[in-house]
Amino acid sequence: MAAITLAAASLKPLADRVLIKVSASEETTAGGILLPDTAKEKPQVGEITAVGPGKVDDKGTRQPVEVKVGDKVLYSKYAGTEVKVAGDEFVLLSEKDILAVLG
Repeated sequence: MAAITLAAASLKPLADRVLIKVSASEETTAGGILLPDTAKEKPQVGEITAVGPGKVDDKGTRQPVEVKVGDKVLYSKYAGTEVKVAGDEFVLLSEKDILAVLG
């Protein structure tokens, strides 16, 4: 995945893409051992901050996106493009890479 650093915080996803703010990764193990940066796993959970208008199908009609801003979601491990905006980490990915909405 490519990482992009932007200065402006105004990103609007196109088609069926969503912008997800990545949740913080675990700093310690269940036993209380501190993890170094190299041992931390990339989180796969985040909150949707922006949603595109939806994908256009073969007939020319727009299919709405099933998720909405504010949903907490679980997404594929290696999906999307990492984006840094004002020090915050985001992932821009297609709706099909979202595995579940967390309740």
